[in-house]
Amino acid sequence: MSRPRKHDGAVNGRKGTRFLQMSYWDRDGVRRRESTLTEDRDEANKKLRERLRARDGNILPVVRMGENLIFGDWTDVFLEDYSKPPVREPKTHAANLRAANHLKKAFATRRLIDVTADEIEHYLRDRLRQPVRFKTSSGYVERGKSKPTTVHQELRVLRRILNVAVRKKLLPSNPCANVEFPVAVKGLFRPRYVSWSEQQQIEFHAPAHLGNIVRIITETGLRINKELLPMKKDQVDFVNSVVWIPDSKTPNGISELPLTKLALDAFRNQIAISGNGDFLFPSDESQTQHLNSVKTAWRNTLRRAGIPYFRIYDLRSTYATRLSAGGVVDEWVTQMLRQGDSQVFKKYSQMKLQMKREALAKLNRQANEMTGTLCQNTPFKRGF
Repeated sequence: MSRPRKHDGAVNGRKGTRFLQMSYWDRDGVRRRESTLTEDRDEANKKLRERLRARDGNILPVVRMGENLIFGDWTDVFLEDYSKPPVREPKTHAANLRAANHLKKAFATRRLIDVTADEIEHYLRDRLRQPVRFKTSSGYVERGKSKPTTVHQELRVLRRILNVAVRKKLLPSNPCANVEFPVAVKGLFRPRYVSWSEQQQIEFHAPAHLGNIVRIITETGLRINKELLPMKKDQVDFVNSVVWIPDSKTPNGISELPLTKLALDAFRNQIAISGNGDFLFPSDESQTQHLNSVKTAWRNTLRRAGIPYFRIYDLRSTYATRLSAGGVVDEWVTQMLRQGDSQVFKKYSQMKLQMKREALAKLNRQANEMTGTLCQNTPFKRGF
């Protein structure tokens, strides 16, 4: 029987270097000695405690591997295992690839644990000053500086890459948590609430199929690219007033969705003009394919209606806002949106502020002068 050890580990100095050294025993009883890479004894003891916690949690080999992991290698692992379909949508993977190409230029040869918040902020400032390069038949052409939204997308991708490393215990914490974006990004994650009068104006100037799309999204909250455009006619049940969603962005999105009378009427109108094919929104080129995008028609419709451009996806936010303004509790709104995380609803409910402003517009500043049973006259006094 082995003798009980008085200490699990210790921090001490070492000749020939200014860095402190830590020594501890692993789960196999082997004594390990490592440099703490710091002269501060408090920091050295903190690193020793992290080593002991990793040992007790049986993740010490993973933690040690993470300290030698190169950023470029981990980014390749992330793109292969956590970014490609079916884990993520093809468009999301394409955005991750574009961002990773820029991130690798700055951090490819750095160790994962050596990437700091200050370096990330320095990278963001450099990217904001860099011009945008377009490849043409005559070569590359530079056109203005990078947009803040583009650089912010790269920051979000970097945050995802490092978050996965933290979950896998390859990194103690995500340095992006301490990063402040250098400039203000206008309109980022700010969904637009569409009033009923604006919606009617949009539907009046829209082509028939786009008008039906607007009405369906504002009455059901369907995702346009993943759920609505690829929809087939047999997914709509007019007898029971439901629509079946077999494929969605999240597992919670696969479900039956109840329909309002306005949504049913929009589905009937679309079936009447969709032809003999299976798809509810057939392609202009072939009845055997569905419509892939309505971006051009949407932009032209807003221009004809005299409404500033906003994403058609914001109609889904309008659906959530109208449910919330109608008195539906947030938990039920989350279920109606078919979201996996209730925190996502906060993004869609931001436009409650607009609803509150509309309510303030109805403020009666002469209510105290009204007579009858609804209010009571009080004597006027100076002050409060």
